[in-house]
Amino acid sequence: MKVLMAASEAVPFAKTGGLADVLGSLPPSLKEKGIDVRVIMPQYKAIPKHLKDNIRHIKYIYVNVGWRRQYCGINEAEYKGVKYYFIDNEYYFKRDGLYGYYDDGERFAFFARAVLEAAISIGFIPDIIHCHDWQTAMIPPLLELQYRWREEYKNIKTAFTIHNLKYQGIFSKNVYSELLGIGDEYFTPDKLEFYGDANYMKAGLVYSNAITTVSESYAREIQYPFYGEKLDGLLRARSHELYGIINGIDYDEYNPDRDSLIFKNYDENTIEDKKINKTELQKQLNLPQRDVPVIGLISRLVDQKGLDLIECVLNEILNMDIQFIVLGTGDLKYENMFKYYEGLYKDKVSSNIKFDNTLAHRIYAGCDMFLMPSLFEPCGLSQIISLRYGTIPIVRETGGLLDTVIPYNEFNDTGYGFTFTNYNAHDMLYTIRRAVQFYYNKDIWQKLIKRAMKLDFSWSASGDKYIKLYNKLMGKN
Repeated sequence: MKVLMAASEAVPFAKTGGLADVLGSLPPSLKEKGIDVRVIMPQYKAIPKHLKDNIRHIKYIYVNVGWRRQYCGINEAEYKGVKYYFIDNEYYFKRDGLYGYYDDGERFAFFARAVLEAAISIGFIPDIIHCHDWQTAMIPPLLELQYRWREEYKNIKTAFTIHNLKYQGIFSKNVYSELLGIGDEYFTPDKLEFYGDANYMKAGLVYSNAITTVSESYAREIQYPFYGEKLDGLLRARSHELYGIINGIDYDEYNPDRDSLIFKNYDENTIEDKKINKTELQKQLNLPQRDVPVIGLISRLVDQKGLDLIECVLNEILNMDIQFIVLGTGDLKYENMFKYYEGLYKDKVSSNIKFDNTLAHRIYAGCDMFLMPSLFEPCGLSQIISLRYGTIPIVRETGGLLDTVIPYNEFNDTGYGFTFTNYNAHDMLYTIRRAVQFYYNKDIWQKLIKRAMKLDFSWSASGDKYIKLYNKLMGKN
């Protein structure tokens, strides 16, 4: 089976979020299972030079964008045994950053058509084109409306994965006709129209043969208005073709037994060495080396991640005998909040307003608990990574957090994390206090660490689910 994954970013080439992690780790897992999977993405200016030097030019073609014919270079490189193709056009992609430009609608209209044209040009006609998020969402409608008549495209099926429904690619209605050549007869509520605008995400949801999202709970949640971002009605209508498949993580990159970025390697049989990571992390961040619960937070500092809950009760949290380590950037008010509290509680708070991959690994390894009180969370990778390192998550029961963190029950001795249901600051505070209480019962805490580290959130099981879906699309089961 041949699968072409289209995405706007992929590790290690370009990354702004979890989407890139998925596109760097899922394809190699599928490749190991016998799928001929390849990835196609834009060739950004931001791709590191040492990786760009290994990208080789295959050929070039021209792609229609409205009345213009734009140059489209097709380049390739290999990563973990998987071919990655790069769509090269300096006008669209040689810019600082990946998104956020006034002409993003045009940039990714070009990319969508380039993917379809490139497939035939390189001789890789896939059985399935698997599209990820709004930047690739115009591929399924273009395939159905403009390419299906061509012999090479007759049997191609499409799958579309929602990584975060909040970001949809909404533009003026003119992008359909002026950039993509789609007639006004398709600008109707049941097809491409979205409250008078164009919506790339909606277009992908309407025309894909199957829809997936990144956890079973999120697949249910987005069918309701609160989480549905005005697309809940469409998702309910297509619920029989909507699948939730939890993301995995790369077990080579996140492996405390071999991680070169942490202070001391360890596994579930040597968890005493986790304490060395804690002490060294405290030293690095100028915190007193004390045996107190250390809570980590690695996040975009925005409301979606529950930062408003933390703001509400941060004084109460810091009145406990704990230490709190923050890593991330985001809204200025939250960045300033953590800087302020670091000044107020020098022995308790380490505020790191930046992105630092090495420090992130050391926080996962050195903290005792990991706080993730999200308003919504399609999947979340941080709680899965923290479990991998034996750092016990404290999460709100939503989306992928609900699916991956089983709350500890002291009465029947099950579970390995701490959770709360309502989006309420004091419910979160109570849950943190409960976790801190159990931290001092060393027998229970060591048991939780071992349970967490024995869990398997590799791509193997989720990869099997994607293969099952692909086979279903191809009529093989």
